[in-house]
Amino acid sequence: MGGLPDGGFLVVGLGNPGSELDRTRHNVGAEAIELLARRCGERLRSDRSARARVARARLGDGVVLAVPTTYMNDSGLAVAALVRRFSPATLDRLVVAHDELDLPPGRVRVKLGGGTAGHNGLKSIQAHLHDPGYARVRIGIGKPPGRQSGADYVLGRPGRAEREVLDIAVGTAADAIEAMVLEGLEAAMNRFNAVP
Repeated sequence: MGGLPDGGFLVVGLGNPGSELDRTRHNVGAEAIELLARRCGERLRSDRSARARVARARLGDGVVLAVPTTYMNDSGLAVAALVRRFSPATLDRLVVAHDELDLPPGRVRVKLGGGTAGHNGLKSIQAHLHDPGYARVRIGIGKPPGRQSGADYVLGRPGRAEREVLDIAVGTAADAIEAMVLEGLEAAMNRFNAVP
């Protein structure tokens, strides 16, 4: 796989590998990319040198979709390798989809840059890229109830009702990524950030 075309996007969904962690709250970012690949008629294939499962998709000027095969805490290893390989023209052409404790379950927000909000995947990306100027699609999973630890919460599988809400949010996140690619970041922010 060569680099991206000039107007192309590199879109990465964060999660943890392994069937025992499938469908956990921490994996909704990866789920959004898997859904988008299916919508585009593509399949993510293992790319060891990029430490990710990767697919090219015909969307806008061209998109590379990727899900790291590293654990969440090492997401930056994969994202840095992907950025080196596919060389997005500017860092705002890198989009990272991830779970967000600071948003209620099901809420989806688009932003450019910002901090890590304690998210270990984003911390790892920041440690490797040394630049927060990439775009994010934040998928709300809410805060842990009671005294449950954040780690136990994000690595837990939600109950049926919450899972249905998160499935809708994963679809909305895929819609938001499509809008970013086809209409631009500002249009996507105006559309998706206005939804209550």
